[in-house]
Amino acid sequence: MIPEPKVAKAVVEKSSKVFTEFQAFISRGNVVDLAVGVIIGAAFGKIVTALVNDIIMPPIGMIMKGIQFNDLFVPLNGKHYATIAAAKADSAAIISYGNFVNTVIEFLIVSACVFALVKVITTLRLTQPPATAAPTKSEELLTEIRDLLKNKDNSSS
Repeated sequence: MIPEPKVAKAVVEKSSKVFTEFQAFISRGNVVDLAVGVIIGAAFGKIVTALVNDIIMPPIGMIMKGIQFNDLFVPLNGKHYATIAAAKADSAAIISYGNFVNTVIEFLIVSACVFALVKVITTLRLTQPPATAAPTKSEELLTEIRDLLKNKDNSSS
């Protein structure tokens, strides 16, 4: 069945209006800034994960006599498993506290970086002198009148 032209026209008009509103919403500065922040944040998260897993945790594990934090777990069924993979293969419920330790360290690194960033931005905002407002049109006119009156008084004396 072919829709009536009036109905189709109304649908197209409504779709155009929604598209226009969406385009205006997306092109606002805050939305674009937020999108850029999310993308950069995701990339930064991957960098921090690599930093923790590949650079920070291996020396800590070596200092602690070869402990690999990713392999630290507690099986809840009471059995002993050599690895997490063996416990998961047996469908055992486990608490992977080693992964939790890694995640906490990642969080601390990210929060320290965010703190440093906010501190720098706050410092930059404080060091910038406030912009002096230009005089309004009324103030300019009043200044002209004052100056004219001063000149008139000086010339008549």
